[in-house]
Amino acid sequence: MDLLERDGELAALHRLLAECAAGGRVAVISGEAGAGKSALAAAFAEAAGPRAHVVLGACDPLLTPRALGPLHDIARALGGRLRDRITDAPRAEVFDLFLEALDRPPQAARPVVVLEDLHWADEATLDMIAFVGRRLALCRALLVITYRAEEIAPDHRLRTVLAGLPPGLVRRVSLPPLSAAAVAELTRRAGRDSPDVFAVTGGNPLLVTEVLAAAAEGVPPTVRDLILSRLATLSTRARDVARLVSVIPAHAPAGLLTDRAEAVDECLATGILTAKGDGVAFRHELLRRAVEESLSPVRRMALHAEVLAALSARPGVDPARLVHHAHHAADAAAVLRWAPVAARRATAVGAYRQAAAHYATALPLLADHPPAERAELLEEYALAAYHGGLSVEAIEARRDALALRERLGDPLGVGGNLRWVSRLLWWNGRPDEARAAAWRSVEVLEAVPPGRELAAAYSNLSQLFMLAGELPEAISWGRRALELALLTGDRDTELHAMVNIGSARTHGGDQAGVAELQRAHEQAAAAGFDDHAGRALVNLSTIAVDACDFATAEAAFDRMVPFLVARDLDGYLRHVLGHRARLELFRGDWQAALDDAGQALTGPPVPGPSLVPALAVGLTVRARTGEPGLIAEAQDAAGRAYRGGEAQFVGPAAILLAELSWLAGDDERAAAEARRGIAVLTGQPGQAGQPWFLGELAFWLWRCGGLQAPPAGTAEPYRLLIEGEWRRAAQWWRDRGCPYPEAEALSFGDPAAALRIYDRLGALPAARRLRATLRERGLPVPRGPRPATAADPTGLTARQREVLALLAEGLSNADIAARLTLSAKTVDHHVSAVLTKLGVPNRGQAAAAARRLNIGSSPHVAGEPHS
Repeated sequence: MDLLERDGELAALHRLLAECAAGGRVAVISGEAGAGKSALAAAFAEAAGPRAHVVLGACDPLLTPRALGPLHDIARALGGRLRDRITDAPRAEVFDLFLEALDRPPQAARPVVVLEDLHWADEATLDMIAFVGRRLALCRALLVITYRAEEIAPDHRLRTVLAGLPPGLVRRVSLPPLSAAAVAELTRRAGRDSPDVFAVTGGNPLLVTEVLAAAAEGVPPTVRDLILSRLATLSTRARDVARLVSVIPAHAPAGLLTDRAEAVDECLATGILTAKGDGVAFRHELLRRAVEESLSPVRRMALHAEVLAALSARPGVDPARLVHHAHHAADAAAVLRWAPVAARRATAVGAYRQAAAHYATALPLLADHPPAERAELLEEYALAAYHGGLSVEAIEARRDALALRERLGDPLGVGGNLRWVSRLLWWNGRPDEARAAAWRSVEVLEAVPPGRELAAAYSNLSQLFMLAGELPEAISWGRRALELALLTGDRDTELHAMVNIGSARTHGGDQAGVAELQRAHEQAAAAGFDDHAGRALVNLSTIAVDACDFATAEAAFDRMVPFLVARDLDGYLRHVLGHRARLELFRGDWQAALDDAGQALTGPPVPGPSLVPALAVGLTVRARTGEPGLIAEAQDAAGRAYRGGEAQFVGPAAILLAELSWLAGDDERAAAEARRGIAVLTGQPGQAGQPWFLGELAFWLWRCGGLQAPPAGTAEPYRLLIEGEWRRAAQWWRDRGCPYPEAEALSFGDPAAALRIYDRLGALPAARRLRATLRERGLPVPRGPRPATAADPTGLTARQREVLALLAEGLSNADIAARLTLSAKTVDHHVSAVLTKLGVPNRGQAAAAARRLNIGSSPHVAGEPHS
């Protein structure tokens, strides 16, 4: 295949294929519609020959995308257990079988998986790419992804998935338009004299090809005119075939056209259609759409009805295709038959947004159906919408289903929907309404014989009390749920209640709660309840961070993050990365904190306050390092937190606003923000059990002159500092490896030591304020870092310079972790970043670079605190 001006791109793909010997690679090909993405992939596959075993999967522009559509295409090509199990097996097994197939290619060929048109991908396909990307280094396959750049909005999930692939394994290939010279060469080869081709097509390869294939002289002004002018040259039967194929996205199976063989051959011979898979298709989606849009509404509907009738009679057709044609044929009965089937299939593989879309297609057609049938479909839709992050739609559907269950006099249905409304309202930051719905659920279900529904309602109420910090109530209702779940054999609710009880006890400082959470995690994981297993570890780690129990938190994070990643529990992972970022903020590992906070904030928008901790960390680091003008962003984050009213969100948000105001020199505003936060933490039942948030806010209020003595329940290091015991407060933080809080304590008695820490961390605003205070008091002002050394030409952060210095001493990662009071995984992250920034392949060359740059570990100065 001869492609002009694509030699560099082809060479890049061949280099990636060769690099796969050391582990898998990803090629991401982007360009506008018609830029030649598929042609490039096909040319590469042809040139690779026997070195590569190429399989192709494509996404289709259906009304709602097929769930795992590309993987179904690939399974048919690969065969084996993947093909046999893909329809019925759980998603995790399907993904594992795909990896297994990639790891066992035929003969010595390297596996190459081409996934085309991912701008149309369903949710489960994007999950599959993320899953494979995390494990690609182990299977030595080349993954080739194509998408249209202009169809990827800033919030399109494909962006998040691509950003999450290992950067060292990914090569991006962007296809520009052809140059005027290339278009002139193609025009010459076609034997045409059309000087306006480049001006009209802009060098788009597809348009150039179609213009040059047109019989008429001159250049049609649009794609539609171009393709219709070519259709006009066909026989009537051939035109009818092209029109039929135009209403079938992707390709028309050969079985639909067996009685039109001569007309199909004519379309193939003239290049209107091309062979694809087991059928025929237009050469490009732009051409298909141009023909489809030229049809009258009546003819288009009739053709969709014809295709629907033919496909319905064929076994194994994806129900999403049937829904597409039924909808466009205005066949309500067929939509109601196939949309729920397609939705349930999508739900089974985790394509929840596509499942919700199928339900949404069917629901308007149910107006005259029995209330019970409508309620059931609304409940299925609400569940899919909830899992797909469509919380507003989920609440509306649950309320509609609730109204129908009330009309039917169905207390179990009423109670179950009220429990779900409660859960969804909490996720949307409306805890008061959530609790009201939870109480109503319990009242309704207690009026009928007790069963699983009541156990679940009890456990839901227990969870709400736990989240609000009302710990005795959380434990009491959790025990009721646990007892009833055991009586009814409801393992799901039993584990949910165990997590609630363990979390409440841990919140209250009872170490037995830690053991309960660990036991709940182990039992849930063994029983296959990944959600409960993940929640147990998430709660254990986040409660530990809130309590500044860094050793417990770090151990939990090291265990939990791999668990969540392995099971693709991305919602929990984003939440927990925000809390790990808080730990890293305390530890002075600000780059790692920014990285984790950024990853937590990357992805679909999340309603409610759950991402406030990540927002707070990111803004805090930016403010501490001197970025101005962040108050508006901080107020937006605080608005989410205060609407929810829970300490776990109000605490970080109030502290953020107080600190940012103080760093900006506005002590009055800082004191006001601290008072506001304290009022929430002390003004609601159970919230006084947050001594760390209360303590830090009390510190800010005291620092700004608004407090004389620590309030009851203030955490130890803040109490010590407010009482004038700055040395003991600094030592408390030093013992736990928290340099910035240590410097804050030292600033009240040993400003020189505080400034050394601030300068090392790059905490410019705090250092400036402290130096200004010393000048105002007529005290000596230690000089700051010299300009020549303040900016590191290597781009290394202060912490990365420390890691490099210890690496140059020959220390292992474990030794560096012990020296700097960091986790081994955090040190791994830093070492990798150091090698990347220095542009060296190994530790030995990094050590040599450290010596050249005069980066070494200086002896510890007496009186200067360790970090």
